[in-house]
Amino acid sequence: MIELRQGTWVLVADGEKAMFLENLTDGEDPYLRVLRHEEQENPRHGEQTSDRPGRMPDAGVGQRSSMQEADWHKLAKDRFASEMADLLYRYAHMNAFSRIVLVAPSKVLGALRDQLHKEVSQRVIAEVSKDMTNHPVNEVERLLKTELAARR
Repeated sequence: MIELRQGTWVLVADGEKAMFLENLTDGEDPYLRVLRHEEQENPRHGEQTSDRPGRMPDAGVGQRSSMQEADWHKLAKDRFASEMADLLYRYAHMNAFSRIVLVAPSKVLGALRDQLHKEVSQRVIAEVSKDMTNHPVNEVERLLKTELAARR
């Protein structure tokens, strides 16, 4: 049974924002306190590029093919997940938390999971595949309580 007991941390993240929360009460009536808030500016892909995709010579005479352009927006989201994983490792190494719940959209959750150090992975008690970054903390408490209760 997954319980959001006192002292459990919750990371609510997407590819651009993250909140580190700590439950100050119990799983029956969680009260989450914001410990840290992270945010990166990540404009849409079109706003981060100025040139057309490059071209390269093809096998045929006078033929050229366009090259795949890097998706800077997606790369920034992946880099942000990696930075959050590094931050979690530093906190885990300092024994700041013993249990944590990860809340993020599925793609971000996957990127984050791939980057987690073993020391952090061992402390993950649940993963919730939802985007809750734009919700107020009291709404995150309610949604998280509902999600974890459904897993009992």
